[in-house]
Amino acid sequence: MEMLLALGAIMACLGVVLGAFGAHALKDKFASPHYAAIWETAVQYHMYHSLGLLGLGILYSDALLGASSMLSWAGYLMFGGIVFFSGSLYVLAVTGVKKLGAITPIGGMLFIVAWVLVAISAFA
Repeated sequence: MEMLLALGAIMACLGVVLGAFGAHALKDKFASPHYAAIWETAVQYHMYHSLGLLGLGILYSDALLGASSMLSWAGYLMFGGIVFFSGSLYVLAVTGVKKLGAITPIGGMLFIVAWVLVAISAFA
């Protein structure tokens, strides 16, 4: 599906930009190495799931697993996971607002459900 490919490409581009931004522009701005590590974790999961979106777009368009609505849902859940998981970690790393930790697991669950849907699609 073109939307999944486009989302994957845009998210991957944004992941590279945010990774470079954290490594260069924010390197000396983090309150502690702990927050730099949080930023790095956000970028890693951001990139992993951007590649997941690209893979889903390829699977969907090639009909390798069939043009399944589960694959579409998996893609949108991965996108939501990037927003909630990585997004909350980016903000936490920059602001130090620890209450954002309550949002991060929502993104993690979205990632997990997305991958479960991919597995179910493979067996369906």
